Parts: sequence; structure tokens; C-alpha cells
Amino acid sequence: MLKKIAQASLLTLLLFCATAQAESTGYETLSPAQPTQHPDKVEVIEFFWYGCPHCYAFEPELAAWVKKLPKNVEFIRIPAVFSELWGKHAKAYYVAESLGVVDKVHSDLFDAIQNKKEKLESEDDQAKFFAAHGVKEDDFHSAYKSFAVDSKMRQAPVIAARYGITGVPAVIINGKYLTNGPLAGSHEKMIEVMDTLVKQEGAK
Repeated sequence: MLKKIAQASLLTLLLFCATAQAESTGYETLSPAQPTQHPDKVEVIEFFWYGCPHCYAFEPELAAWVKKLPKNVEFIRIPAVFSELWGKHAKAYYVAESLGVVDKVHSDLFDAIQNKKEKLESEDDQAKFFAAHGVKEDDFHSAYKSFAVDSKMRQAPVIAARYGITGVPAVIINGKYLTNGPLAGSHEKMIEVMDTLVKQEGAK
């Protein structure tokens, strides 16, 4: 009995130490580390959802950070798909990516869903939104039904599961580290953690 109590106490201590380390550094180390798409660069992936108020609040800081990234850093967005609704919004992102208009519509998709309370769930509603941003409806519908977008939609939840993503916004640095609001404590701290880890990985 005493041996079992001692083992339980040791396990609790180890878990406490791991949690304390994550809280002090603002990130967790992934085990195992995941392969990156561009081995010659430092890869940074953001998982997000247009309907997430925390992602919306983080976006301006993240966008400003991305603009200052050095050439050896590859930034990738991946919409999280944790429900049917999340999937519909994820599809809007992948359509934008397919059409090369992410820079034109990304922040406005956040604004439409967060502030204007537009649902943007149906293909027709999204088509109207994209048309208002200069995308021809035929081009939108073609991309919406494309194999490329369908493939990305199938891959998104698999990739998120591989990294152990359970909430957003979450950022993965070079397939090795995870940071998010709860770990870092604030969006500003997340940016600091990302800066530190990008520099660390870039120096290797």
C-alpha cells in the first residue's frame, strides 16, 4: 500500500513539474516532434476558427508579427475543424487560399462573423461575400467544389489531431513546440514565446 501511495505521489509530482514548466515557459514541447513541410525553414502554424473571439482578438497582433518575419520562416494557417459549423468556415478559408485572395478576405471574414453576425454557413452566402470582394461567383463555386479544397478539408482535422490541438488559437513552432493563450497567459506573451522559439530554431 505504501509503495502504491509513493508511486501515486511521484506521478503527481511529475505532472505538477511538467505543468509548472509549461506555465513558466509559455509553451509545451511536443512528443514526438512532427515533420515540417519545409525542412530548410522554421515553420510556424496557426490553428484558428473564424467564429472564435480569441482568434479574432489575436489576429491583429499575429498579422503584424507575420509581416516582420525573416525569409527563413514559413507561416501557415490551418483552420480547425471541431464541428460541422467549424468545417463550413474552414472551407471559406480554403476557397480563399485556392483563389489566392486570403490577404483580401481573411480579416473581413473575421469581421463579418464576429461583428456583423453573418453566419456565412451556406455556399450561396459565402459566394455573395466573396463576390463583394471582387471574386466572380463562377470562380468561387468552382473552387468551392474543387478536389483541392476537398482534400484540404479532409486533411485539416488529421493535422490538428497530430499536433494534439484541442482549442484555438494555437501555434506550433517548427513541429516541436505548442503555445496558446492558457499556456502563455496572454496574446502578447504568445508572440514573445513565438519570437523566442523562432530565433532558437533559426539558429540551429
